[in-house]
This record gives sequence, structure tokens and C-alpha cells, in this order.
Amino acid sequence: MMIQTALAAGSAQSPESIAGIVLGDLALILLAAAVFAALAKRVRQPAVMGEIVAGIALGPSVLGLLPGDLTGLLFPPSARPYLQVLAQVGLVLFMFGVGYGFSPSHLSGAGGRVMLVSLSSVALPFALGAGLAVLLNPWFDRSEMRVDDLLAPTLFLGAAMSITAFPVLARIITERGMQRDRLGSMALASAAFQDFLAWCVLAGVVAIVSAGGSWSLARTLLGGAAFILVLLWGVRPGLAWLLSPARPWAGGDPVAATVLGCGLLASAWATHEIGLHAVFGAFLFGAVVPREHVEAHTPAVPERIEQTSLLLLPVFFTVTGLSVDFGRLGGRGAVMVAAVIAVACAGKFAGGAGMARLTGETAGASLTLGVLLNTRGLTELVILNVGLGLGVLDSRLFTAMVIMALVTTLMTGPLLDLIHSRAEPEPLDRREARAAGRSGG
Repeated sequence: MMIQTALAAGSAQSPESIAGIVLGDLALILLAAAVFAALAKRVRQPAVMGEIVAGIALGPSVLGLLPGDLTGLLFPPSARPYLQVLAQVGLVLFMFGVGYGFSPSHLSGAGGRVMLVSLSSVALPFALGAGLAVLLNPWFDRSEMRVDDLLAPTLFLGAAMSITAFPVLARIITERGMQRDRLGSMALASAAFQDFLAWCVLAGVVAIVSAGGSWSLARTLLGGAAFILVLLWGVRPGLAWLLSPARPWAGGDPVAATVLGCGLLASAWATHEIGLHAVFGAFLFGAVVPREHVEAHTPAVPERIEQTSLLLLPVFFTVTGLSVDFGRLGGRGAVMVAAVIAVACAGKFAGGAGMARLTGETAGASLTLGVLLNTRGLTELVILNVGLGLGVLDSRLFTAMVIMALVTTLMTGPLLDLIHSRAEPEPLDRREARAAGRSGG
């Protein structure tokens, strides 16, 4: 509806004029993303966090505060639908990369401790998020939502609170050299498992909201199950045959690029038509791609898809930022922000760190695990945009959740530094001097 309204408003402009505006917007978005990414790296934050902040800065929360309505001037309604399309393409390509990078090895051999930590890190945030939705229900702006009942917002907020940003977490762990540590591997395994659970819940929420009735819901669920079976028993073997080195065209990047590109876009379209979001199709297709064939013969193809997604993701962040307006929060919005951040952190810290401590981890290791699992970042923004598009969030709660995603991710690095600095053993000479002082006294 928003896209159709914007298209109607911009119908008086020529396609060439709109194309020029979009091209200028892309240049501005990429420049801002590069600048903020460089600043993020200087303060030891992931580059993607700088890009997210850049997208919000270009929206009404920062740029819109300056005189002259610069946000409206630079991103007029006539151009926003086209930016939205580019953002969705970048998002679909990114979710393919997430699925392609997801390996069952992340879950194999995880052990009972990882399973308990994962379940606790999903169940407790989900319960707290659902409870928060019930408490905030009187403050929801129903005119901005497409659902009248409380079930969909409750389930959605619970699922959104349960997410850990697996891609951003993997980047943080790699940058800190924790990928080979037992604790880093445990965090990745827990994040992979709980994200799998949270995405399943989210798929159910999308099916419930999108379905017009019980039959429509059953059709969506059956369609989703059939789609997964087709991917596992049809698409995966077909890809293995097409990409096999025995084929005459084996080793050709153009063939692999065509197969993977068409497959991920077709899968995204299929889940959209089923009644689920396009991101599910792209993720699932990436997960069933036979990586052994691709990595052995055409490893550059997934890298090019990832590079394309990284080029378009700043557009997604900007489109998100255009829907975020800190100035419209008001007093109730500020309470929402505080409540959302408190619930998000409490759920992940208590669920992750608490269960790790109960299952035998040291206090320092448990705290580290809780901090890592509290990372949300980009994955949270993906889910929030799904919820905004479904109409299960109003703009104020959406803004509060975006702030929570930023805060919980930005705090990860400093908290890890604090925990590790406290956990460092005292130097030997200092311990000896302190022991000598005690004995002499």
C-alpha cells in the first residue's frame, strides 16, 4: 500500500527524472555507509554497525532535524518505492549468503550443554517479549497496524526478542580470534540453533498473519512444508547434478552464477507466493546448495553474490532508517525503548549466561557467552522489517526495537573487553609482592 501510494504521488514525474533521483540517492547512501563503516572500525565495532547507523542518520531521526526537510528532499516519495525494491533484492541476496554459510556442522557434536543454553536463550526471551507485548498493548497505535488481535504482535515480539545475529556474531568472533576457542564455537553453535528455532516461529507468525482464515493458514503451512521437501529431495540433488565436475560445462562460473542466481530468486518468489516472506526462500535455497561442488570448482560465484548484497545492504539500512523517527517517540516511546532494551538484555543474559553457569561453565565464560548471544544487529533489522510490512508493529514500537538492536550489538565489544580484562590473571610479580606483604604483616 505504501509503495502504491508513493508511486501514485510520483506519477507526475518522468521515469528519467525518478531514475536520476535514485542514482543520486545510491551515491549518497554508499558514501555515507563507507564513512560510517570506517568510523565504526576505528572504535572497534563491526563495519556493518556503521552502515546501519548511516542508514538511520539519513532518515528523519538525524538528517530530518536539519532545516529544509533534507530527508524529504533527498528521498522523495516518488523514489522510495524503487529504493525499497533495491533494498529487498539486497536483502534476498544477503539471506542466501546466510543460508549458504549455515552448515549442519555448526550443530553437530554441540552436546547437551549447547542444546540447553540454546533452548533457554530462546524460551526466556520469547516469554519475556510476549509478556512485554501484552503490557504495551494499550499503547499500540492500531491505525498503523493491520491486525486487531493481540496474538500476532505477541508472537512476533517474542520471536524478535529470541534472535541472535548469527552473521554479525560470527564476524565479531572472527575479528577477536575466538573462532577456534571452545567458547566461540559454543556461541556459534548456540546462535545457529536458536536462530533456527526463532526463524521457525517467525515463519509461523507470518503464516498466521498473512492467512485470511483457517484454510488459508493450512494452505500456507502445507505450501511451506512442500517447498522444503522440494528443496531437499528435488532441488539439492538437481544442483548437485548441474554443478558436478562430470558435466561438460563444469567449472564455468557463468553457468554456476546463472544456476545459483535464478535458484535463489525463484525460491524467494516461491515463498512470497506461498504466503511467507521472500527471505525464507532465499535462506533455505542457500542452505541446500551443495557447497562441496561450489567450493571445489566455482568458489568465486558465492563471493560475487555476497559482494552484490553488501553493495545493496546500505540501501536496506537507509529504507529502514526512513521508517525510524526518534523525534516521534515521546514519553511513552521512551518508556518503550527502556522496556524493550531491558527485556532483551535480561532474556539473553539470564537465558544464556544463567543456563551456562547452571551446566558447569565458569562465571567468566558464562558472562562472555551471555554477551555474545545478546548480539542482534542486522538479523534483527531483517525481522523487524518483516513485522513492519506485515502490520504487526506500529512505528513507535518499530523504532524502539531498532534502537534495541543497535544498543545490544554496540555493547558487545566493550562488554567483552571488560569481562576479559577482569578475567585476566594477576601478573606473577604482583602476586608474589602481595603474598610477601601479607606474610610480613
